[in-house]
Amino acid sequence: MSLTRRRFLAISAAFAAGPATALAPARWRGVALGAEAEITLHGPGAEEALGAGLARIREIEARFSLHDPASELSRLNRAGKLDASLPFRALMRLAGRAHDATGGAFDPSVQPLWQALAFGGDVAAARARVGWERITQGGDHIVLAEGQALTFNGIAQGFATDAVAELLAARGFGQALVNIGEFRALGGPWRLGLSDPEHGSLGTRTLNTGAVATSSPAALRLGEETHILDPRGAGGALWSTVSVEAESAALADALSTAGCLLPAEALQRAARALGGVRRITLVTHEGDLRSLTV
Repeated sequence: MSLTRRRFLAISAAFAAGPATALAPARWRGVALGAEAEITLHGPGAEEALGAGLARIREIEARFSLHDPASELSRLNRAGKLDASLPFRALMRLAGRAHDATGGAFDPSVQPLWQALAFGGDVAAARARVGWERITQGGDHIVLAEGQALTFNGIAQGFATDAVAELLAARGFGQALVNIGEFRALGGPWRLGLSDPEHGSLGTRTLNTGAVATSSPAALRLGEETHILDPRGAGGALWSTVSVEAESAALADALSTAGCLLPAEALQRAARALGGVRRITLVTHEGDLRSLTV
């Protein structure tokens, strides 16, 4: 899986205004949850805080990574059932909210279909296994329907981004930018560039204390399909890129993913149902920009 498979929102300039401290910024770069990741932090005690942020990332990977056979997600997919931790149940609730708000366009149970398309399996059989509503949840117990498996690739990066940003805020940092496949800012302004895999750079935007998530279906193809699969079987992506600015990186992540499959009116309704969405930018297949009022 490419590290840049769905992320085309990059930092085009670092801190656009002078930081509130004379200290040079501290920065960590690496890989988290299959995405290129970076944390930029201003203020005393930054190096220690970066260590705590990295530890939080590794805790989240131990729950939601598809690449770690010991993660909670891998164990659920392998056994079909799990006594889940509090963070795992929290992400399941967020995913359920996104599924309901988008009319099923967001559905982590597409994993068998993704696998079949990527590695040459029975696509029809895999498609029949998709269905968030077929998952049984009660207390801390989660049970998948036969043949099901989940992926949180459309929300876990945002969940991790939120977790690290909230950790830094709790430590008193007011100037930070967390990028774990999605962006969340403390303070600002931070200037980010918006790009599309087909049409290149499309300009910049300024972020102050909020989150941005961007999805581009054509960033990766699975045979004839883009990597953002429609769990409803309704057809292909309607937009070349969808970028969502919101209070929460996790919900922005889910909405930008599902938004690629939704008409503008349905995307507006989903944003209003989820709450906390500030702005949605759409890139058409022709390369035109469109902004939605939320």
